Amino acid sequence: MTIETEQLTLSELSSKDAPFILELYNDPDFLKYIGDRGIRTLTDAKQFIEDGPCSSYAEHGHGLYLVQLKSWTSIGICGLLKRENLEDPDIGFAILPAYRKNGYTFEAAKAALNDGKIRLGLKRIVAITSPENTASIQLLKKLGMNYEREIRLNHEKVETSLFSINF
Repeated sequence: MTIETEQLTLSELSSKDAPFILELYNDPDFLKYIGDRGIRTLTDAKQFIEDGPCSSYAEHGHGLYLVQLKSWTSIGICGLLKRENLEDPDIGFAILPAYRKNGYTFEAAKAALNDGKIRLGLKRIVAITSPENTASIQLLKKLGMNYEREIRLNHEKVETSLFSINF
């Protein structure tokens, strides 16, 4: 499955993307705002790709996709996730620091939302973010998502902001 935009390609992750996932998931901002996923080695990254995105593609028809510039430079991930503790699929995204503030995250997220609406026929997509992650909150609002409420996932002590968009 591949999604093309003006500047980007979103495609399914595979084990060959493990070095990139290792780098992205250990970015300080990723760790601060999204959380530590315990990916410390290439083996960890390959296992994450198999257990997470690849499993999601097979089970749900969607998942996190590799975001690349048309030059094939990997810059981030973006896609729809189906979490057990959320009723609707949610959009997730992360871009390496060198590629932020260029409109790439918005372009990738808009493409993922459109894929959910058109190909998957979803009527509602949600998003979760740390209340202090102002950049993500601004992006979610720019995408047309609306703040709903604070929620706690997996019995966490920290609240997470829930946003949604209906089609």
